[in-house]
Amino acid sequence: MDWRVIVTTFGVIFLAEMGDKTQLAAVTMAAQTNKPWAVLIGASVALACVSAIGVVVGGALGHYLPIVWIKRTAAIAFIAIGVLILIGKV
Repeated sequence: MDWRVIVTTFGVIFLAEMGDKTQLAAVTMAAQTNKPWAVLIGASVALACVSAIGVVVGGALGHYLPIVWIKRTAAIAFIAIGVLILIGKV
C-alpha cells in the first residue's frame, strides 16, 4: 500500500470538497431533516460511488491516453464550467 498516494489523494479531495456545493447540500439536508447521521451515511456512500466512477474511468483512460492529454481535457472542462457559471448558464 502506498501511503504517500493515499495521503496526497485525501488532501487533494478534502480541500477540493471543502465548501463546495456538495458540502453545502449536506449542511442544508442535515439542518432540514434533523437527522445528521442519516445525511452523513447518504453523503458518504454517494461520494464513495462518485469517486469509484472517477477512479475506474481515470484508470482506464490512463491505459489508453497520455496523462498530459487527460490533464489538458480536465483543465478545459474546468474552464468551460467556470465560464458557464460566470455567464449564468449553470
